Amino acid sequence: MARHPYGPQARRRARNRTYTVLALLIVVLVIAFMYGPFGADADDEDKPVAGSPPADSNVTVAEVREVPDVNEATAFELPEPNESAIIAQLEGVTMPEPETAAPEPNTPEVTAESESTTWEVTAEAGSIEAIQANPEADVLIAKAAGLIGQGTGGIVEARDSLNQAMRMPMGPKQREYVKAQLSELSNLWLFSRTILPNDPLCESYKVKPGDILESIGKEHKVPYEILIDINKITNPRALQSGRSYKVVNGPFHAKVYRSTFTMDIYLQNTYVCSYKVGLGRSDTPTPTGIWRLRPGGKAYATSWRDPDTGRLYQPEDPDYPLGSRWMALDGLSGEAKDREGFGIHGTKEPDQIGTAGSRGCIRMYNGEAIKVYNMLIEGLSQVEVTD
Repeated sequence: MARHPYGPQARRRARNRTYTVLALLIVVLVIAFMYGPFGADADDEDKPVAGSPPADSNVTVAEVREVPDVNEATAFELPEPNESAIIAQLEGVTMPEPETAAPEPNTPEVTAESESTTWEVTAEAGSIEAIQANPEADVLIAKAAGLIGQGTGGIVEARDSLNQAMRMPMGPKQREYVKAQLSELSNLWLFSRTILPNDPLCESYKVKPGDILESIGKEHKVPYEILIDINKITNPRALQSGRSYKVVNGPFHAKVYRSTFTMDIYLQNTYVCSYKVGLGRSDTPTPTGIWRLRPGGKAYATSWRDPDTGRLYQPEDPDYPLGSRWMALDGLSGEAKDREGFGIHGTKEPDQIGTAGSRGCIRMYNGEAIKVYNMLIEGLSQVEVTD
């Protein structure tokens, strides 16, 4: 006999299928609720987001700003950087020392065509120089610093090392530093009674009977006044036979830069110091080229006649133009060749130093004019004027 399709067993199977479907539906709803858009665990709100600073750190968390709709015509303003947060993150962090590349031996000379170097013309160098520091000069500067640290025994070698750097192309700041170091060292090896070992520029001289200071100075190609200054001689006319004095092996020279109103002093080829100067006006410029200190051209407290007006000035005149000293120059080459009437002198108008206000002469502060007067020697010392 055929079974009725809606018997008791069929009804039980139908109920079981219904229960199974309902159970699966409930499971799906639970999973969707837990992991869907509504499923964020309440405990997760207190958990830090990966990459954020811990709650007990000093780092300030930047305020979260609502980003406007990009379709709106809104002017975007960048927030200010949170400097306190950056500093707090860096505190206590030990940064590795940067590696300094050692200079390559026999580094080829860099030319102006190099695309990797920015160039400028610096007047004091007299040539085109790289703005950045010269690594070869840095090596010499570091060497000099180490030698200076050794005491007086390393001063001469340190001076020579820095002077070698002076002949290299350098940036303005680097050159300024080297000149300042050399100027400081000159107070030790030159402008003092001390004679440092192995110094070819300074030596000891024992006075012989009949010696006079002028002849000793000429023998060493320097004015006797510089020997008076260095040795603190109070009576130069009464030298004591058998006594030793420090002497300098000259001559001194000067180099004047029109663009910076600067005079550099050299003993032979070694840089000594610098002075500010005043130069000629635009209509009466100081001629460039090589000059020589005229034999018999040094004077002080002497009368002077203005070649333009014919007026005769006396040292006691309030507008006496020569100041403390006068050093006449003869032109040897360049624009200076065969020019006369020019010289180096002091001034009673100190505000003119560092400006172009003279009729072509080189003006100096009176005290510094005396120092230069005591270093440059007639007939031997040269003065180069350049832009």
